[in-house]
Amino acid sequence: MNFHDFEKSALHLNALYEQIEVKRYGRIWSTEELALGFAGDVGDLAKLIQANAGIRHIDDCKAKLGHELSDCLWSILVLANKCGIDLEAEFVKNTAELTEHVSGELDA
Repeated sequence: MNFHDFEKSALHLNALYEQIEVKRYGRIWSTEELALGFAGDVGDLAKLIQANAGIRHIDDCKAKLGHELSDCLWSILVLANKCGIDLEAEFVKNTAELTEHVSGELDA
């Protein structure tokens, strides 16, 4: 899969979630609510990272870690889209700038 495939898949799933949200709550989640859900996922991810490092016990942590990383990626892709951010372009730009900066630090 390439970036656009990930994005397309994430947005398709989000459209399905929005149908459920309308059915259950009469409206879709706001970007603020999506961000709060993402914050919860990041907290779960931190615990799973600890378990993966052996400083916390969580059964089947490797499978759960993969799932949680995927949840976080989904949230980032959806939030970027809803906020009008070209995430692919921003990622390319940011990593290029950081690579130049870090390389400069190493050369100094």
